[in-house]
Amino acid sequence: MNFDLQPTLANDLITVVPLKEEDFEALFAVASDPLIWEQHPNKDRYKRAVFENFFKGAMESKCAFIIYEKESNKIVGSSRYYELDEAAGSVAIGYTFIAREFWGKGHNKALKTLMLDYAFQFVDKVILHIGATNFRSQKATEKLGAVKIAELEVAYYGEPLKWNFVYQVDKNKWANKAS
Repeated sequence: MNFDLQPTLANDLITVVPLKEEDFEALFAVASDPLIWEQHPNKDRYKRAVFENFFKGAMESKCAFIIYEKESNKIVGSSRYYELDEAAGSVAIGYTFIAREFWGKGHNKALKTLMLDYAFQFVDKVILHIGATNFRSQKATEKLGAVKIAELEVAYYGEPLKWNFVYQVDKNKWANKAS
């Protein structure tokens, strides 16, 4: 399998590029909005010290992205691939956050569509871990055709365990939805 976990992806609305150390301040400016994290299991990620830990984990993953709106070149947010499992034919997409100014405008759908289309060139299923109280993300994920398959506790990079729902998108269902 030749799955590059940090490609550059683009469509008419956004460009997704590998996250770099020098992106910290600009991305933190987006992430410092407490309302972004209101339903998230890690509600204090808007705080600099907490976001520094998140960013460090993102950089060490070598799979994280920064997302730009094409028209304005404004930072939309961040996401990443993780947990590539070649034997199971799966990869996870997550750690996504979007600036509030882009909520409800199609940016998250455009992002996930790019990431899913790319991932399905290499795997048969995509997993998404969504916080149990993150109703906005659950709804957005279900609109993409994801199905809840499990619940589990997840600890992110030195943070405490949090209850998450596990969603899955299958390649064949995604292909049929797109056609």
